[in-house]
Amino acid sequence: MDSILEVQRHTHEEIEYFERALYTILSRSQPTHESKLQVEHKASQLLDRLASRVVSLNNLYEDQDTRKAEIDSLSPPAQSNDLSAFYSRLGKIQEHYAKYPDSLVGGFEPELAAFLGDHGAEGGDDDEYEEDDPIALLFSGEEAYGKYLDLYANHNAYNNLKNIGKRLGYLQYLDVLLAAQSVPVHSDLPKECRLTRDYELYIKALHGYLISFTKRAQPLVDVESRQREAETAFLKQWEAGEIEGWEESRQGKAATNGNGTGEGIWCAACQKMYSKQTVYDAHLTSKKHVKATSKQAASEPPPVNPNGPSPPQNTNGTSHSAANSKHRTAALLTHLTTQLLSSLAPTLNDTKSNVERRFSLTAREREQELLEQSKPAPASSVPASGEAGAEEEEEEERIYNPLKLPLGWDGKPIPYWLYKLHGLGVEYRCEICSDHVYMGRKNFDRHFQESRHAFGMRALGLPNTKHFHEITRIEDALALAEKLKREGRNEIFEQETMEELEDEEGNVYNRKTYEDLKKQGLI
Repeated sequence: MDSILEVQRHTHEEIEYFERALYTILSRSQPTHESKLQVEHKASQLLDRLASRVVSLNNLYEDQDTRKAEIDSLSPPAQSNDLSAFYSRLGKIQEHYAKYPDSLVGGFEPELAAFLGDHGAEGGDDDEYEEDDPIALLFSGEEAYGKYLDLYANHNAYNNLKNIGKRLGYLQYLDVLLAAQSVPVHSDLPKECRLTRDYELYIKALHGYLISFTKRAQPLVDVESRQREAETAFLKQWEAGEIEGWEESRQGKAATNGNGTGEGIWCAACQKMYSKQTVYDAHLTSKKHVKATSKQAASEPPPVNPNGPSPPQNTNGTSHSAANSKHRTAALLTHLTTQLLSSLAPTLNDTKSNVERRFSLTAREREQELLEQSKPAPASSVPASGEAGAEEEEEEERIYNPLKLPLGWDGKPIPYWLYKLHGLGVEYRCEICSDHVYMGRKNFDRHFQESRHAFGMRALGLPNTKHFHEITRIEDALALAEKLKREGRNEIFEQETMEELEDEEGNVYNRKTYEDLKKQGLI
């Protein structure tokens, strides 16, 4: 069973089966984000297996010597009655299946069945057993099955950097990362911060997390090839000197000392700097200097002082290249992180919206949301025939409601006696609310404290107080306001003068004066 031709035929068959399975998986419509991500991970695993089969098949075709020997062994022998080669091969086949009687001819079919989900029909007795979703285990709770990014650890590392100036909140940090679509990420940071070892460790951790998240949330995206292309483009720009902002800030100071304008006198023999001329002159007669001078004359010249009066011209170039190579890793990681953030811009926007939404929730609402997320999703039952299942769903959706009764909490019409008890058949029209109709006395009484009615009263210039309760016509409301003014009930109209507001400079005004000054642009 070690025939190279048979192995090639079997590999071709596997590749064809994998291509069909890939088409079957990707052609299914996925209504939810979770199911879509599961399908993408299955497709990614199929593509990996397909690529490995193609590589092995290519290696088999390149092995021409083995192929030629196999073809020669299958060629007809010189003597037509010599069948010894045929029977020897037949004996090997029989011996193999006698040794392994239970071996499957197509060993990859169970693997394909697992990908296509055909094993679900056989496990009907294990409905109560719920398997863990392997894809859900790849994400943290904050990532919500790959919908959002979890950048809290990177945010803390960013705020712990030195020389960053003002520390940012989490939302402001997300805005900084979103700005990477137009400019390199963290280009606004001072050079003293970006040239440190802490920044290199931070940007390395951020780049590693973004790579990991992209592989988990977008398994069909070839992020490795994109990163290689971005790295190649970066190296070309780096060699050409087109990437700015990574020069060592101390070079100017070194150059100043190199031109002889800096303070101090360098002794080449002692390899030491002296701050004053008197101290330098005094050390010239010392035994140490005399010994160092004689030793210097007998040996090679000592290394040039970078702060000396006449350094070689290529010394600055060497130090410049050394500084560039030292910071090239941080610059490369910054460039690659910028490319990743640009591709993850929609996910970053969703993350920011989710954080803003969660900030607006109360503690009770957050607990309720966590409880809902912890509940397992209801299993979708697939009918035997698609048309029959669709008809049954349509029949369930059709609700018999000839009296047009309102629906209850279960999605079904409420009983007719309850409808009559609450008077839901009586219409109440409110002219102040733009002729909106309220069904039932309870809804009508409640609407006087709602935003729609309050907005209508504010548009009329009237306060929404208890004096105007039950007033639904604009004419009646204005007449009641005039009557209350004539009777001296001015306290209900004193809200504009009683409420005090304060501007940025600490000046206190009443509401009417504050709004007038603000409209004029004086505050």
